[in-house]
Amino acid sequence: MATSEVKSVAFGLRHPKPWRPRDPWPLAAGAVALLVATPILIVVSSIATPSLDVWKHLWETQLTELIWNTLILIAGVGLGVAVLGTGLAWLVTMYRFPGRAAFEWLLILPLAMPAYVIGFVFLAIFDYAGPVQSWLRHAFGPGIWFPDVASPGGVVLVMTLVLYPYVYLLARAAFLEQSEATLEAAHALGANRRKVFWKVALPLARPSIVAGLALALMEALADFGTVAIYGFDTFTVAIYRVWFGLFDRGAATELASLLLLFTLTLYLLERSLRGRARFYQIDGKARPAIPKKLTGWKAWTASGMAGLVVGVAFLLPVAQLILWSVTAFGGPDYDSRYPVYMLNTLTLGVITAAVAVAAAVVVGYGLRLSRSRLVAAFGRIASMGYALPGSVIAVGVLVPLAFIDHSLDALLLAFWGTGSGLLLTGSMVGLVFAYLVRFLAVSCQTVEASLVKITPNMDMAGRSLGVSQGGVLWRIHLPLIRGGLCTAAILVFVDVIKEMPATLLLRPFGYETLALRVWELTSESLWQAAALPALTIVAVGILPVLILARTSVRHDETSVS
Repeated sequence: MATSEVKSVAFGLRHPKPWRPRDPWPLAAGAVALLVATPILIVVSSIATPSLDVWKHLWETQLTELIWNTLILIAGVGLGVAVLGTGLAWLVTMYRFPGRAAFEWLLILPLAMPAYVIGFVFLAIFDYAGPVQSWLRHAFGPGIWFPDVASPGGVVLVMTLVLYPYVYLLARAAFLEQSEATLEAAHALGANRRKVFWKVALPLARPSIVAGLALALMEALADFGTVAIYGFDTFTVAIYRVWFGLFDRGAATELASLLLLFTLTLYLLERSLRGRARFYQIDGKARPAIPKKLTGWKAWTASGMAGLVVGVAFLLPVAQLILWSVTAFGGPDYDSRYPVYMLNTLTLGVITAAVAVAAAVVVGYGLRLSRSRLVAAFGRIASMGYALPGSVIAVGVLVPLAFIDHSLDALLLAFWGTGSGLLLTGSMVGLVFAYLVRFLAVSCQTVEASLVKITPNMDMAGRSLGVSQGGVLWRIHLPLIRGGLCTAAILVFVDVIKEMPATLLLRPFGYETLALRVWELTSESLWQAAALPALTIVAVGILPVLILARTSVRHDETSVS
């Protein structure tokens, strides 16, 4: 008997059987994955069959500007989040200064702030008619210069402040995993602390930094609210205008396909850069580096830098939103339909969270029962949507829904002489389906991470007692992964509440959510009226951030011990 087989028998395990067509759970996992992939495949198919008239019109009108603005966005946000996220991660990992323990998790809080929320707050505070420039003109005269907030630089700044935690979290985890012996060896060879960072620590952390950078840039490409408020035309804005302005679904699909190409290019670039990294740390049990204690002005400068980022990226917007909300409550700026928007948003979030978690359980359990390459491919397909902008998914969802509606309408007309109208297009079903495509990866990763912790011996014990595969899942697995299911539901719920492009394009007629109400009010510069729904979104968004901060602290304690 081979050594690997002996080990498997000794631990009560068995090699996974190849997938068979009659196995229900892997088959169900494949069905879910293909269903989720359908809108994406539809958008991809439009690349293979381009409409020359549409592309000619786009080239003559706005395509050049859209591509240029997208490149500016990628370059600016990429540089900003890389420098800010990596610098802050190095600061809190390698140095001790006043407030360091608090800043470690406070620096994660901007993740709870949607970019379009901090965007309209900054525009209201720092624009020409805002309080800052008004005070400067009063104090120093009307000729005082102040940078234009509603500019490409303003968009890049806002997104950098919101998205840098992606790089910060992954870079900080990478720095914590680096061995003190490795850094001390570099010091012994005559390298100062700055050279150690550039020559040793940064190359070792590069894969993590690149992964966080890719996540941040994908979020930037998917943004609609911020760029729309600032008048910075990108593909998401163009898709919306073509859809609702020209009512041209073909042109919207073509634009969505080009945005999809940008997203896939970022993904492939991230995989390529991580694959080329050739920096290794072979001692996995080494203790992390001991932070250097800063004293005097250096210590207070470090605290001031971290405090400035937290203050500008989170505390200032939240304080302004609270002030506006208190001022507007009960006054003319208070929207009496706020409870309706809240109920609509909660309904969508709860329904989508339940559907996404159920689908994730099906996919995760199918992967657990069969480790064939085909079933593994199903899992990767099910996770594709999270890397794509909501506007791309909305375009891809609309096409099959419209086809089903038109086919059903024609069928009913042929047999009963009366049509059905549009049952799925512009309905809650279409909207929840788009959310499922967009956020299934979030729930899948969380559920799979919980399932993998359950030993296969429990599966075999249940089956030996005559329990079916479904019974093992219901009676053993689901109770054990209850915490993971709740976490997955919370993450999906919060993502749905913040999602704007897909909601804007696919919502039922007259159906308003908090995110849509914020966009409608801010597009008319009604800052105070938009404050309460925006503050609600931020408050709900803090939930996954607190979960993330708690997990991060536990990871740090484990690493140190």
